[in-house]
Amino acid sequence: MLSAFARAFRTPDLRRKLFFTMAIMAIFRLGSFVPTPGVDYGAVRQCVADTAGSSDLLGLVNLFSGGALLQLSVFALGIMPYITASIIVQLLRVVIPRFEALHKEGQAGTAKLTQYTRYLTLALAVLQSTTVITVARAGQLFPGCSVPIIPNDGVMTIVLMVITMTAGTGLIMWMAELVSERGVGNGMSLLIFTSIVAGFPASLWSIAGGDNGMSKFLAMVAVILLVIGLVVFVEQSQRRIPVQYAKRMVGRRMYGGSSTYIPIKINMAGVIPVIFASSLLALPALIAQFAERTDPWVVWVSNNLVDPAAPLHILVYVALIIFFAFFYTSITFNPDEVADNMKRYGGFIPGIRAGRPTAEYLQYVTSRITSAGAVYLAMVALVPTVALLALQISTSLRFGGTSILIVVGVGLETVKQIDAQLQQRHYEGFLR
Repeated sequence: MLSAFARAFRTPDLRRKLFFTMAIMAIFRLGSFVPTPGVDYGAVRQCVADTAGSSDLLGLVNLFSGGALLQLSVFALGIMPYITASIIVQLLRVVIPRFEALHKEGQAGTAKLTQYTRYLTLALAVLQSTTVITVARAGQLFPGCSVPIIPNDGVMTIVLMVITMTAGTGLIMWMAELVSERGVGNGMSLLIFTSIVAGFPASLWSIAGGDNGMSKFLAMVAVILLVIGLVVFVEQSQRRIPVQYAKRMVGRRMYGGSSTYIPIKINMAGVIPVIFASSLLALPALIAQFAERTDPWVVWVSNNLVDPAAPLHILVYVALIIFFAFFYTSITFNPDEVADNMKRYGGFIPGIRAGRPTAEYLQYVTSRITSAGAVYLAMVALVPTVALLALQISTSLRFGGTSILIVVGVGLETVKQIDAQLQQRHYEGFLR
């Protein structure tokens, strides 16, 4: 990997792409520290130092914003509205036939769906910025902090804050698309990678303080390395279904007769099920913050759904991950469509008849593989949390499994793209 990066920086065109990508990542991190107009930045720093943070849902958004949310910066919402809009547009393909027709139209349809995604991103940014500002004004962003972080909560100030945060989200969306177009890797994934990596070392090093801090730190590092090894092994694993194309005559030429395969990854859904499960599981805790803490239902939610060590919390979390793994895989991989495409071009799976039997066989294989992938996702999501509880560590290292999945997945994909571009520029074999 290091030699690949060295060769990449020796290639002028690829070097420009890498520097452009790193410049966008630096601008993204810089914007995370620029406070929104109307926010008392000194009070925010004091509240961050004095309190343990906010709810799990806001903690998830804060993770993907690189800590910008709790600082109420111009990039407070981070890339989350863009991610949510992209997922919603993908899911709407199942519900709205027009979206599915646009998806099949090729480049023109994809451009139209991208335009819808941008509009939805700005709408979600307005909604989320209004929610964050409302939570901050109510004092729920930093529970227990009595210092007002928005001294002047007039209408014009609130409107200016909403416009600023929405504009910041639009700028992040534009930068992500620039990286995808002119840089290296997927822009949205790389900005998420930047956000997580920026806060990961500090939260990990905080384990070293206290009693037996260094031994706990080394034990946690060992657990993380073990999880990284598992993630790399599984993310690279795939089931290859052989496909044979029959020979056919077109004019005077013979086409077909080739052999290939359909690669089906064990984890086809990626990290989406874990993010969805974490978001849904955190909603009851967010709703409970606006009620009296002594209410019976609030106490029940705190004891059973908010506490990560609660058996019901773990059970619901695992069930949601498994459900979303199957749900998202069924949306992104359509066996009927794959079988129709194979039949149209004369392809078949050896031993399986073309058409409906091929679709049923693909559905059978996908269901079995997704079962293993869902269990793997649940294990990766729970291992860091269980390790923190077993080592009796109280730290802000939340969503550790999600963080590791994203960091390793994006890192592997980016290295693959760099290696592919190096292969395109490797002419040594021809010159010899």
